[in-house]
Amino acid sequence: MRSAFYGIFVLLVITFLVGGCATDPYTGERKMSKTAWGSIIGAAGGAAVGAATGRDSESRRKRALIGAGVGGLAGAGVGLYMDQQEAKLRQKLQGTGVSVSREGDRIVLNMPGNITFQTDSSDIASNFYEVLNSVVLVLNEYNKTLINVYGHTDSVGSDQYNQGLSERRARSVGQYLMSQQVLPDRIMTTGFGKTRPIAGNDTPEGRLQNRRVELELAPLTQQ
Repeated sequence: MRSAFYGIFVLLVITFLVGGCATDPYTGERKMSKTAWGSIIGAAGGAAVGAATGRDSESRRKRALIGAGVGGLAGAGVGLYMDQQEAKLRQKLQGTGVSVSREGDRIVLNMPGNITFQTDSSDIASNFYEVLNSVVLVLNEYNKTLINVYGHTDSVGSDQYNQGLSERRARSVGQYLMSQQVLPDRIMTTGFGKTRPIAGNDTPEGRLQNRRVELELAPLTQQ
């Protein structure tokens, strides 16, 4: 969480450095105004308080983002916002092998293992970056959502090994999203190993379905 806070702080500094500087009429130098510095400190402080006081991961992320100035959704606007995001994702991901489903106000992207990772690897497949980049475009456009990245495996191998592999795969996807300017405080990565199958593990086809990474998008609602 500390690294995520620093990421937000750096973004805030850059933003205010660009917008909060004025030219001294006597020296010609660009200087940071007191108002801009106060805004940086206030927003960063809001993010820090939000991160510290949340009761769980999702609540902490909401508080940190809202404290840093990312407005939350409310009322009927929540459903409409997620409807628009869902439609954009379906358009971008058509024919990619990634499925888009809706569960209430949450959107779930199911990314099968055969297109995301090589067997027994947590390195993202080179031909999958283009798909992830399409997802990133939508995530950055609709930034009032939290992103839960879940890694899953089939039942082949030990519980310990599968748990670690699922965590590494989720982390790889989460880190790539952050490298593409998705705010770190929006993202949480979790590995579930082989504990959440969506098909039987007694056939190759079933195991293929179980090897997957899911992105669950939850609305950033006002606290």
